[in-house]
Amino acid sequence: MEIATIEKTKEYIGMWVTADGYIRHELLPGNRYDEARGSRRSAYRGSYRVTANHIYYTDDTGFTADGEFRDGILYHAGMILYKEKN
Repeated sequence: MEIATIEKTKEYIGMWVTADGYIRHELLPGNRYDEARGSRRSAYRGSYRVTANHIYYTDDTGFTADGEFRDGILYHAGMILYKEKN
């Protein structure tokens, strides 16, 4: 399984949010993420890796999850997240 380089996945870096804004999931350069939930900042932090259009997460406690990018939308753990425009 080839892990995509930053050049191939740089469009994924940035803030992803649910339609209601409750979940804010920031994919950072360097394969780290920071997720906020409601008023709770940095509710989850950890690392991620991207392979093709799939993303795999490991939070700092060791919990793992995954997601998929389809048509500019991130589907993750039953949530639908949209990338914020800069």
